[in-house]
Amino acid sequence: MSEDEAPARPAIAVALEYEMGKDAAPRVTASGRGLVAEKIIATAREHGIAIEGNPLLAEALSGVAVDDHIPEELYRAVAEVIGFVLRAAGKLR
Repeated sequence: MSEDEAPARPAIAVALEYEMGKDAAPRVTASGRGLVAEKIIATAREHGIAIEGNPLLAEALSGVAVDDHIPEELYRAVAEVIGFVLRAAGKLR
């Protein structure tokens, strides 16, 4: 491997769930790297769930335990992703 070639980093995926009016904040429902991440992504695709590719946000969210709500400092970034998902689903203009 040359100096310019960095080893490929394993995929990372974090699944979030948020139900407006029910949840105080989005919560992490799945998180993983490598094969686990690939399975999370495949499952989302199988169920028609929108996927947002944001490695920095995924890395930040990967530190949140499954079933925990996201920390307040990530609200804005996650709100942008939720907006993307709602627009992709035709539920938001």
